[in-house]
Order: sequence, then C-alpha cells, then structure tokens
Amino acid sequence: MNYSELKTAVEDYTENSFSATDFATMTKLAEQKIYNTVQLPSLRKNVTGSMTSGNKYLQAPSDFLSVFSLAVILADGSYEYLLDKDVNFIRQAYPTPTSTGTPRYYAIFGPRSDNENELTFILGPTPSASLSVELHYYYYPVSIADSVLNPAGTSWLGDNFDSVLFNGVMVEAARYMKEEQDVVAMYEQQFAQSLILLKQLGDGKNRQDAYRNGQVRVKVG
Repeated sequence: MNYSELKTAVEDYTENSFSATDFATMTKLAEQKIYNTVQLPSLRKNVTGSMTSGNKYLQAPSDFLSVFSLAVILADGSYEYLLDKDVNFIRQAYPTPTSTGTPRYYAIFGPRSDNENELTFILGPTPSASLSVELHYYYYPVSIADSVLNPAGTSWLGDNFDSVLFNGVMVEAARYMKEEQDVVAMYEQQFAQSLILLKQLGDGKNRQDAYRNGQVRVKVG
C-alpha cells in the first residue's frame, strides 16, 4: 500500500476527505507510534567511523535515536563490542581523561556543544589511538507521507505490514473528526490487534535465537 492508496482507503472507510497537510500529519503521528512500539530491523542503520586518539567523546549520527550496538574494530579486523553504561560509571571508573586505552564502555553523554539537537557518546577509557568503530542504531525512516524525500510514497510498513499503518491512521482520523468515544475505542482496538501481530514479527521472529529459544511462543495466563 503506497501513500496514495492509504489516503484513498482511509477516506473511503471514514467517508470523509482530508487536506493533504492534515492527512500527512495524521500519517506521521501513526508512524511515530508504531516505530516507538515495535523494534523493527527496518528501523536500524549501520555506520562506520573512527574515534579520535585522546578524545573520549564520539559524535552520534544526525538521525540517531538509540543504540543497538557499538563496536571497536581492532587492527586485526576483529570486533570488540562496548558495554552500555551510564555517564557516572564511566566518570568513576576512568576519572582521568588522560588515562587511555581501548574503550570498553560507552554512555550517551548528552547534546553536542555546537548543536543541542544532536547527541554525543562518552567512552571509557579515553581512546589511545584513532580506532575504527561500527555503530548499529535506531532511526526514523523517511515517512511514507514525505513527498519530497519519498516521492514514490512507499515504506517498509506500507509494503509489508499495511494493516498496522492503516489502522494507526484510522485512529488519528477518528480523533481529527472528533468521533464518538466508542468509535475511537473501536479503531484503537483494531490498531492494538495489528500492533500485536507486528510485535510477533519485530520483537519475536526477528530477534530470537531459534537454536536456543526455539520457535516463537505466546505466553498463556
């Protein structure tokens, strides 16, 4: 389901028409709910960069939301995955910035000094060399409603799990039209059911180790 098909379907179901601006807003609100409820592989990026010798801070990508993994790539090509700690731990464990070595820990330090909208990592210990790093992180993909960056009007959700996107927008449409409480509740129930199915994929099948955990199981009781 592309963006045009989504808009047509929602307008057919609600028997109402929406302006381009209002419908784009409703769609983006629904996407944000979905992306923050289910951890999907399509919401992850992989980038490589380098630490600076003597600098215990590492800049996060501009579209960074949260960490999936952070690894140092050693000289022999092997990967050493850093452990996620808080800033207090790193400050306490490595109180002297001039104490250097291969970093073992990282924490989200806070906004960059030159741009408060972007984040920075703090490393422990301070890198002793300009080592390569690989960051797996979560981000918001381009919205299906963004006609400039996504002129085709497609997305992973629209192509693979359009039911959750459709039901999410229906909830926002009901709010926009100020529908009766029981009608909004009905749409929210349909949306919740779609989210359960998506979570079985994103948080279940796509994340479990089948060798150790077996197949996806639903808890009873």
